Parts: sequence; structure tokens; C-alpha cells
Amino acid sequence: MSLYVVIGGGATGSATARLLAEAGERVRLVTRGGSGPVHARIERIAADATDIARLTELTRGAATLFNCAAPPYDRWPTDFPPLAAALLAAVERTGADYVMLGNTYGYGPVDGPVTAELPLAPTSVKGRVRARMWHEARAAYEAGRVRVTEVRANDFLGAHAISPFTLMVGAHVLAGSPASYPGDLDAPHSWTYTGDAARTLVAAARHEQSWGRAWHVPSSSDESVRELAAHLAAAARAPEPRLNHMTRAELEEIGRSDSVMAEFPEMLYLYDRPNILDASSTATTLPLTPTPIDEVLAEMAAVSVGP
Repeated sequence: MSLYVVIGGGATGSATARLLAEAGERVRLVTRGGSGPVHARIERIAADATDIARLTELTRGAATLFNCAAPPYDRWPTDFPPLAAALLAAVERTGADYVMLGNTYGYGPVDGPVTAELPLAPTSVKGRVRARMWHEARAAYEAGRVRVTEVRANDFLGAHAISPFTLMVGAHVLAGSPASYPGDLDAPHSWTYTGDAARTLVAAARHEQSWGRAWHVPSSSDESVRELAAHLAAAARAPEPRLNHMTRAELEEIGRSDSVMAEFPEMLYLYDRPNILDASSTATTLPLTPTPIDEVLAEMAAVSVGP
């Protein structure tokens, strides 16, 4: 039984902690408020992960540190750098392996399937934040100071998952109310189940070929928003979805009074065209297959809460 430290108690962090604990491992789950799933092998700790001394103390003796934490969406440029710096310092000081949960923002706009071998070429503020985090961690790896890998996900699905779809479409579909979405409703899009993100994080931590590179989470579905909404409604036995396209102007108007929504316009390139995540290297090497979309949507329908 080894010790693993998980930072962040959101949907993916909690799923990662549970997966490790159910495999017989000892888990230290670190969040600001000490929240997280209840399990005999999960120790829930309330701590500020930007406190390098405290985080180092909590990480000492651990086999791996998993970073599943993220600041509020509208505070990435100010709050992510000190968090990332503290996590990197803690693994360098303790010798723990480092597995980062990332996303596809750092690639920038891509025509065609997005592979893990593509160079990072961010065009957004948040994309540059994510790219900088990876470049700094990989520089430490190349200097021999740490073993690090990054697992990159696309938009999340699953119980309690947070993504533009779950916030702007899924909750409304489950409540039987109209929904507006700021993207192409008919463009194919890859969807990441939070449980599959957790499985990929753990698999990457245990594979000797993981280090110094990125892995993509296998997608449960490449359905369009319109198709996925109809699929979710059927799973929940909800009324047929009523979807509308939200224009950029309408999105920007909402953003004038909502600081989180104000962050979406720069990311519209992810939603106004096909967005397919190629996870073939993950499937071949780790190896992993995605959870069937029917199971994912059934989970979402079972915990549905209206907007």
C-alpha cells in the first residue's frame, strides 16, 4: 500500500481519490475546506495548496502527487501560477512523481483531430496559462529534477462535472427548459467522462513510458451538442430538448454582469467547429478504453438538478 496525494476535490479529483482507495492505496486528498468522498483509506486534509512548506509536508513519503485543482475560471492568470509553482516545488523537494490534469487550451485552434504530439500554440489568455504550466514542469523534467506527465481532457461529462455543456445545456435539458449554447450545435465534439480522466491519471502514474509527455483521455462520445442533448434527454426520460444558438454578442452581454461567463468568448474556437480529441496513443500504450456514453449519461440523469 503506497501513499498518493490528490490536490483538488472536484469531480475528477474525487474520482481519482476513490479509484486509488478502492485499489487498496492510501490517499491524502487536499482541498481548502477538507471536503471530498468518505472512504476508510482517504484522509481528507484542509490546506492551502499554494503554501509550499505545508504542501511539501503533506507530500513527503508519497509515491505520486496528482494535481486536479484549478482556481475559479475568471482568476486563472493570477491564481494558477502560484498554485502550479507550489506543486512543482513540493514534488522537487520530496521526490514524488507528478501527474497533472490539463486540457486542450494550450494547442490553440486546430483543424482536424487533436493529437497529444501536437506542439502547444495557445492563442488565448487561459491557453497561455496552461501552456506555461506544462513548459515549466517539463523543463524540470528535462533537468532531471522531477518525473512529470500531463493528462489532457476535453469538455467534461459525468455526475457533478463542470463544463459549458453541463452548465448551459445539460442542466436545462434535465429540467425540461430551453437552453442556449454559444457554439455550432451540429459540430462533432469529443466529450470526457470524469471517471475516465481519473483512470487515465492513475494509469499514467503507473506506466514507465508516461514521463515527460502528455496523454489524452479517451472520449466517451464525439456527438454534437444537439445529438448529446437528445441522448441525455432520452436517458433521463426528459422532454425533447429545445436548443438555441447563442450569438457571440449575446454571450458578451451576459459576460458584462457575470465574470465567469466573460471568460468564454476567447474560447469559442473550441465550440464553433469540429473538436475531436485523438487518444489513440493512450489506448495503445496505457492501455485504456472509454466508458460507454450511455453509462455516463445515465449517471448524469440519476443526479440531475435543475438550473
